[in-house]
Amino acid sequence: MVDLPSPVAALAQAILAGERAALARAITLAESRRADHREQARALIQHLLPRTGGAIRVGITGVPGVGKSTAIDALGSYLTAKGHKVAVLAVDPSSSRTGGSILGDKTRMARLAVDPNAYIRPSPSSGTLGGVAARTRETMLLCEAAGFDVVLVETVGVGQSETAVADLTDFFLVLMLPNAGDELQGIKKGIIELADMIAVNKADGAGATPARAAAAQYQAALHILAPSSALWSAPVVTISGLTGEGLDALWTKIEDHRARHEAKGLVAERRHRQDVKWMWAMVEDRLQAKLRQDPDLKARTPALEAAVAAGTLAPTVAAEDIAQALGL
Repeated sequence: MVDLPSPVAALAQAILAGERAALARAITLAESRRADHREQARALIQHLLPRTGGAIRVGITGVPGVGKSTAIDALGSYLTAKGHKVAVLAVDPSSSRTGGSILGDKTRMARLAVDPNAYIRPSPSSGTLGGVAARTRETMLLCEAAGFDVVLVETVGVGQSETAVADLTDFFLVLMLPNAGDELQGIKKGIIELADMIAVNKADGAGATPARAAAAQYQAALHILAPSSALWSAPVVTISGLTGEGLDALWTKIEDHRARHEAKGLVAERRHRQDVKWMWAMVEDRLQAKLRQDPDLKARTPALEAAVAAGTLAPTVAAEDIAQALGL
């Protein structure tokens, strides 16, 4: 482990001791845009790295109104009752106009919010492609270092950009609604191809029969696609986030997926590929920061943007001008 400044070293020890307040401070440090905070966060995560990687990482996405937060509240409560420590990283969409977000996930996950073996961290997506907050990876590592053995990552919703969650997690769960006819037409093929499992939610009461019918349609759709792994064909289950029905079967399948892939060394292999992607994503993030902060670029880009908008300068020429200014 690397040497740390005293305050950061104390924070690391508190995280390893499972102190929730310390974990919250560390995540805030990782999410900060201040250069000194970023430097401290990098040192902290490097120091804690040997104590990470032990959790089952599950990405959860779904169409709007599918009941993601209710289902996660139920699943998380089911897991803590089984003795797990569960971290929920709930990414809220940021406004494209104001940059603000509601961050209301704790109010929608009432049971987990007061569960001593659960930790909910809502964070704004800040316009990040993929619906995943820019620092979600770092937050995940910090939670693992604090002793959480299940990490659930809730994404903004279903769409082409949301597939980025597959580069964060070991298992990709897609929640769907019972009325499969229209939903099947609207869902993106790329999401289905990435899914390790589809769960039809709201399969309770009058919704039970439509949910089973929807599950059959989704299963038929999955048969058309080649499985992502020779070890695994994505199953379709029905669940109820309201009553908890079907959550035991859902978790059993996640554990089965984990056991099969871990036995072949595929979990570690997948994470190694994800880490390399993470590295390049951080490089791209730094380039974007340079674009926003470099004084020379900030001075010249308004004129370039105005010329492109007016149709007097080709976007390719303007892009080349900016690239040269960056030394690219």
